[in-house]
Amino acid sequence: MTARPRRPVIVVPHDAAWRETFAQLHAIYARVLDGVATAIEHVGSTAVPGLCAKPIIDIDVVIPSLEILPEAARRLGTLGYRHRVCDLPSRESFERDSPDVPRDGSGRDWPSHNLYVCAVDSRELGRHLAFRDWLRAHPEDAAEYGRLKERLAQQFRHDREAYVDGKSELVERVLALAAAAGTRC
Repeated sequence: MTARPRRPVIVVPHDAAWRETFAQLHAIYARVLDGVATAIEHVGSTAVPGLCAKPIIDIDVVIPSLEILPEAARRLGTLGYRHRVCDLPSRESFERDSPDVPRDGSGRDWPSHNLYVCAVDSRELGRHLAFRDWLRAHPEDAAEYGRLKERLAQQFRHDREAYVDGKSELVERVLALAAAAGTRC
């Protein structure tokens, strides 16, 4: 088995095109997952206006329960996605084998994106939504998070794991604030 090439951690200023790309992907997923998905959420830093981010759009497809996962995986497979084992039991990951995935007939090469499928009661989905919504509503916390990400990206450019670990304390603090305010986490 060939190891994936290690990509450097690169954080860039917010790009308004991320929202439009998500909208286009959303339309494709909504069409293919009609009757299966209950929501399709833009999560992660690219979903927070003004926040710097790695230029990779994170998307959570929400399904009623994991019993629906085989059907969701089959339908996503028609677009060129492959289900892969994920390290989190409440989130299923899908990868693409080429830049033209999702294959929607346009022949377009799509920007980098991560696609996950989560049950509506998934812990990870709750954390993604709570974190995103808190940062959208609290620009001072989003700015602090952005500064931390920029510093960590410089410090750990070739160590993605250390970059992620370096964000953990702030992420957990924000999630605690969201939980205290009554947001589902």
